[in-house]
Amino acid sequence: MPNGYWIGRIDVIKPEYTKAYGPALAAVLCKYHAKFLVRGGTFEAVEGKARDRNIVIEFKDYETALACYRSPEYTKARALRAGAVDIDIIVIEGYEGPQPTD
Repeated sequence: MPNGYWIGRIDVIKPEYTKAYGPALAAVLCKYHAKFLVRGGTFEAVEGKARDRNIVIEFKDYETALACYRSPEYTKARALRAGAVDIDIIVIEGYEGPQPTD
């Protein structure tokens, strides 16, 4: 079964309003056994519009990634960053098929 992922692109507008969000997010991700694969870091926008921050979070499967996003705990955490960020998040299923090197 392929893993599930959150892919997020974030512009922070009011950093002072996001301080409580980090610990709340960490608690939710811990509950769902999630793992950051990308969290900020150096990047270069080679096509399209860049955002200030980028994240990729891995879950054991797509269903768990969706369950985490839709959970009451994440709903509460999300409210802590309301109005403080512009954010795009997609929940996506990983791929386990043939690769170009196969």
